[in-house]
Amino acid sequence: MTIYSLYIYDRHCTCVYYHDWQRTKQARPATEGGILPAVSQSVSPHKHDSVTPYNPRNTLSSLSGVVIAVNEDHPNPQSNSRGPTPNPPSQSQQQPQSGLPFDEEAKLVYGVVISLRNMIRKLSGKDEQFVNYYTSTYKLHLYETMSGYKFVMLSDPNVDSLRFVLRQMYSGPFLEYVVRNPLVPMDSKQRGIDNEYFRTSVDRMVRGLSVFL
Repeated sequence: MTIYSLYIYDRHCTCVYYHDWQRTKQARPATEGGILPAVSQSVSPHKHDSVTPYNPRNTLSSLSGVVIAVNEDHPNPQSNSRGPTPNPPSQSQQQPQSGLPFDEEAKLVYGVVISLRNMIRKLSGKDEQFVNYYTSTYKLHLYETMSGYKFVMLSDPNVDSLRFVLRQMYSGPFLEYVVRNPLVPMDSKQRGIDNEYFRTSVDRMVRGLSVFL
C-alpha cells in the first residue's frame, strides 16, 4: 500500500497545490499558462532560460530562494578528472510520463470529484457526503472545507479512508502556514500555495503514515 499524490483546489476550481510521492507515471509538465506559479516545481512549464534544472529527487525544493538540498553535481575528487562527466539522465528517462499535461490532468481530477459529488447529492440527498471511491488501480479520497477548499488524495485501492488525514492536514499545516500567514496570497488568480513550511509539513505527515511504503 502506498500514497500517490495530493491535489488542493480552491473555491475558484483552481489547483493551487500539488505534491506527488510514488506515482507509477510522472505527470507531464503543464502547458505555458495552464497552471498558476508555485503550484509545484515538478509540473511547472519548463523555462528555457532557467539556469538550474529541476531535480526530481528534491521534493522539498523551495521556490522562495532558500536552498535546502545539497548539490550533487560537484565532481568527486577521487574520480578521474580527465574523462568527460556524463550528463545525468533527464526526468523523462528516469520515469515514464503520463499522456496528459498536468493542467489537463488536474481538470479531469476536479471534474470527477464534482460530478460524483453532485450525483450523490441528487440521489441520496444533501446530507449525504462523497468521501472516496476506488478503482482497480487507485483510490480517491476527498475532504472539502467550509470555505470551499478541496483536498484530494490518490492512494493504493487497498488503503482505508484517508479523510481524517486530509482533515488534519487542513486543521494543522494549512491553517498554520497558509491561512494565518499574511505573506501567502489566498487569491488563486495570482499564485499557488508558495510556502516551504507547508510543503515540508505535508511531506513529513504523509511519509509518517503507516500506509506509506
